Amino acid sequence: MQKRNLFFLMAMGYIMASCSGSEKKETVSENPILPKITNQKKPWTRWWWMGSAVDSINIKQNLIDLQKVGIGGVEIAPIYGVKGEEENFIDYLSPKWMDMLSYTTKVADSLGMQVDLTLGTGWPYGGPQVTPEHAATKLITQKYTVEKGSTFSKEIKIENPKERQPANLNYVLAYGENGAYHDLTSELNNNKISWEAQDDNYTIYAVFTGKTGQQVKRAAPGAKGFTLDHYSTEALKSYVKPFDDAFTGFDGKIRSIFNDSYEVYGTDFTPKFFEAFEKNRGYDLKPHLPLLLSEEDTEKGNRVKSDYRETLSDLLLEFNQSWTQWAHDNNFESRLQAHGSPGNLIDLYASADIPECETFGSMPYDIPGLRREKEDIREGDADPVMLKFSSSAAHISGKPLTSSETFTWLRDHFKVALSQCKPEVEDLFLNGINHVFLHGTTYSPKRAAWPGWKFYASVNFNPNLAIGEDENQLFSYIANCQALLQEGQPDNETLLYWPIYDVWNTQLKSSLFFQFKIHSLEEWLHHEPFYKTTKSLMEKGYATDFISDNFIEKAKVENGKIKLPGGTYKSLVVPTCKYMPLETLQKLITLKKEGASIIFENLPQSVPGFNDFEEENSKMQQLLVDEKEAVQPSKDLFSDLNNAEVFPETLVETGLKFIRRDNAGQKIYYLVNHTSKTIDQFIPVNSNSENIALIDPKTNAFGKAETKVENGKTRVRVNIKPGDALFLRTGIDSNTDSWEYFETAGNSVAVNGEWKISFLKGGPELPESETISELQSWTSLSEKAEAFSGTAQYEIQFENPDASVKNWQLHLGDVRESAKVYVNGNYLGTLWSNPFEINIASLTEGTNTLRIEVTNLSANRIRAKEMRGEEWKNFYEINMVNKDYQKFDATLWNPMPSGLLGPITLTPLKAIKNQ
Repeated sequence: MQKRNLFFLMAMGYIMASCSGSEKKETVSENPILPKITNQKKPWTRWWWMGSAVDSINIKQNLIDLQKVGIGGVEIAPIYGVKGEEENFIDYLSPKWMDMLSYTTKVADSLGMQVDLTLGTGWPYGGPQVTPEHAATKLITQKYTVEKGSTFSKEIKIENPKERQPANLNYVLAYGENGAYHDLTSELNNNKISWEAQDDNYTIYAVFTGKTGQQVKRAAPGAKGFTLDHYSTEALKSYVKPFDDAFTGFDGKIRSIFNDSYEVYGTDFTPKFFEAFEKNRGYDLKPHLPLLLSEEDTEKGNRVKSDYRETLSDLLLEFNQSWTQWAHDNNFESRLQAHGSPGNLIDLYASADIPECETFGSMPYDIPGLRREKEDIREGDADPVMLKFSSSAAHISGKPLTSSETFTWLRDHFKVALSQCKPEVEDLFLNGINHVFLHGTTYSPKRAAWPGWKFYASVNFNPNLAIGEDENQLFSYIANCQALLQEGQPDNETLLYWPIYDVWNTQLKSSLFFQFKIHSLEEWLHHEPFYKTTKSLMEKGYATDFISDNFIEKAKVENGKIKLPGGTYKSLVVPTCKYMPLETLQKLITLKKEGASIIFENLPQSVPGFNDFEEENSKMQQLLVDEKEAVQPSKDLFSDLNNAEVFPETLVETGLKFIRRDNAGQKIYYLVNHTSKTIDQFIPVNSNSENIALIDPKTNAFGKAETKVENGKTRVRVNIKPGDALFLRTGIDSNTDSWEYFETAGNSVAVNGEWKISFLKGGPELPESETISELQSWTSLSEKAEAFSGTAQYEIQFENPDASVKNWQLHLGDVRESAKVYVNGNYLGTLWSNPFEINIASLTEGTNTLRIEVTNLSANRIRAKEMRGEEWKNFYEINMVNKDYQKFDATLWNPMPSGLLGPITLTPLKAIKNQ
């Protein structure tokens, strides 16, 4: 079967890409099935300003180019510069820089775009305003032993020659073998001490506040300096002072400020940590310091480590909350990547207005024809469970948008195809992301020779590259998806408790200091029962969000449902966990007594942390006895969910992936087929509506689906080929035109004959035209063709195989990489992703002309450029590296197959009337 063809869409007057790939025109849609495309629904891009060497003419042209291909907004990210452009560098936050920022916001506004801003340059936060006092800090300890009866006489100073940063001595603490403890700090005189160990053998620790010395990574001109202490609100207040000054009288409009992933290395301390620890944990850490520093896996040691890690999390959360408040005070929103931090990811993500995750590398898919050459990829780590931390935080806290840094290192430079982007972004959508930020686009002036200025971490979606020819198709797809995925509210019915204390309360292999990195999921996520339960629920078709202890405390019960700041849920599942705060357990029991469905897979065994833990454990065990009926472990999780009227979407049994939203009672389903098989059947949905629309997000074609009711459940007829996706929308007008279904009506016919190939645009120069009888990569035609990146036209004349056929499906086979299709001079659409096929309707009786404009990638052109010895990698800092962070050398590549490889076939289709 086949979906509605593009002519229906054109007749309806919705957004279409023109045959030239030029700017898409927007019309205000009053049709309730298709929402209007606004700038927030379009993809945005990180926009690197190299050396901030920007000017008004090129800013305007860059923004116009981005707007034409469908970009809704930019995030300005100033970074290191281009060699030879030093006289054009503009110091960060200087009056001239602020003028350029103001101009950018005004041009963007005139184009219907918006602007976000990194609150700093490079990453992480830091710069010249960060004094050593407020720089990223680490705990330094030195250990000494003193035998009984001996005198410890010493000047205490840093002895490790590798510690080059200044450090302040905070404490000198003595611990006896029999349990004695003495704070010797008062004995110090100009950091010298003389103390006799009268009653025992002692271990003495000197505790220093040290500095990591980390500088801002990839800093822009005028912005080099220390990385900021992210555990100190005092440091934050000092950090934003230059921004307060710079934004005084600022006449531009910034939507949000951004904070990148937590790449603050080795910072495990802050000057006032001990005071914060005692305030938050209820006891003085100093007497128990040996337990904190011990590398032995002991109960008491792990409990102290848990308290230490929780305190860092508390301080980081206070920092982020203050940061968001500063943004609000300046009429900005905040956008935050919390991953990589040592804090509770759910709470940290939720502290921003727009939580943001990221993808890094390439994920595997079973889609036939989707290429994933090992030599071109980094293995990805876009685990769906990890992605859901950011969207869950948005959902439970009531934030309408969840963004993502998208396509970072998807392939090596110049080797990323649009078709390879599509399933990756679909997995983001399926896990709750609805506001994509490309990673990314580099500001590049007209004076920059091809390929222009480039950031080192692929992908670069600059319109001057070959990928830019048809990238508007990908961006239109993203916009169409996000338009529906930003409607209404998330419709996840089940909450899943994240037992973070099971991670904090362990002797981790890495170090005392621990970060929740996306690149180390094996260490903190994959082996946890929480992960197993999450995967089990998702595979069964349950729509879930994660919840933290802090948000459980905020929960209420209304009409038997769990109400949170972001919405209501039917059930909360507590996976098997060892540690749970007593307050959390008490609140869960209260919620259950008030009518909420709280399902325990098993009961917690202990409270976390060290302070009075034995007494607290006694209280917990007594509570579990007293409330035995309320905390009975589940014998069958799925039966208990069914009893709570939480029902799975059994459509997942077909292999389809889904996400569901609710818009005033209408259900919106996003269905994606990443399997190797076509899903061609009636699928069940948890809806009573029989009036359901199918929407193709590639084209926005829509129509009323064929439905039927079996055993009280609505079933919807779909035909979704590998690599394709559909939206379902319930509750539509019953008079909506029907979706057109098609089925194969005969054998495929090969399109053979003489192909005329002419090269239309690209470089370094246009090869001569050719005529071939068998399709092949154009790289085999000539040396010029081997080096060419751009667009070539393939044209062939063929006879109509069967004049009685009203609909033909054209399949292009292997396309490298995107193709505009014309039949008899009429543009029918652009094929840019798997499957590369289109319903071209009927053919003219007799001779027909098929013209296909195929665009490859820029890899061959950059390879040829380097083989000629032409240097283009002229950037400061890291300059340009490959996917493995080694020296970039395109001369090592083989030419990438390019053009139309085929085979080209026509398959007769027969329309099927809805029953």
